[in-house]
Amino acid sequence: MTELSPAVRRGALRLPTPAWFQTYGVYAAVAVLVLFNAVFTDHFLTAGNLRTQLVQVAPVVIVALGMALVIGTEGVDLSVGSVMALATALLPLYLGYGLLPALLVALAAGAAVGAVNGTLVAVVGLQPIVATLALFVGGRGLALVLADGRLKQIANPALLGLGTDDVLGVPVGVLIAGVLAVVVAGLVHRTTFGRQLVAVGGNRAAAGLAGLPVKRVLIGVYVLCGTLAALAGVLATARLTASDPSTLGTLMELSAITAVVVGGTPLTGGSVRVLGTVFGALLMQLLRATLVKHDLPDSTAQMAQAVIILVAVYIARERRSR
Repeated sequence: MTELSPAVRRGALRLPTPAWFQTYGVYAAVAVLVLFNAVFTDHFLTAGNLRTQLVQVAPVVIVALGMALVIGTEGVDLSVGSVMALATALLPLYLGYGLLPALLVALAAGAAVGAVNGTLVAVVGLQPIVATLALFVGGRGLALVLADGRLKQIANPALLGLGTDDVLGVPVGVLIAGVLAVVVAGLVHRTTFGRQLVAVGGNRAAAGLAGLPVKRVLIGVYVLCGTLAALAGVLATARLTASDPSTLGTLMELSAITAVVVGGTPLTGGSVRVLGTVFGALLMQLLRATLVKHDLPDSTAQMAQAVIILVAVYIARERRSR
């Protein structure tokens, strides 16, 4: 019998590298969770449950797509939850003019917050975490002032339809999230703006020396992030049938950052993994649903989420060190 050479034996015993885990780990984790639930969780594969999981994760996916763009430039946006609150506070004030004007006002507010964030980062030179922290606090405060600190029921059928209607059997919110994922992927990989975004995130100084419009790219990225967060706020309001700026979007910034990091986008910038971000959001949703369905408290889900974040960051660090 022929003996294997040492090189062949080393190759056979080689474990997956950090790069493999960062690239494919989130897909493997989602597959494992789906398989586990299919075997051990009652009624998991029913159409009703799958619909519920997708509807609940759709706003997270939309916010995470914007967050992925920001993190791709080596930034972060802590104000996305407050932007959602601001959008939901503005909707009842303008729904009397129709859904389209109210929607445009909400999205414009998100874009305005993003423009302020981007200007503070790109022009003033503040660190992203500091610049967006100001609107993390102030944005929700403004939303509460606009809403008089009260929850308001939504009765507009056109808006409520965004939370209840289907298109060819697919919930509207899920369809919007899927279309946006495709659009953002095309933006990153097929456009000049996407290439500039990645270059700025990889080395901002070198991008500036190469003549790239660094400030314009940074402001544009934060505007997109704010607009997507406002849209997520609109869809969440439609699903909840109420405008509640005191709670809507709470901790959404952490959920979005988690989805992006777990999906393989490095916090150091220079890369954006859109599909990984979508699966990162799905992973967190499935993990939380799995623990709840097996009678474990939500605090356990939060601790598990913290462990996953630490593992994802550690794997990214190990990959960079090689």
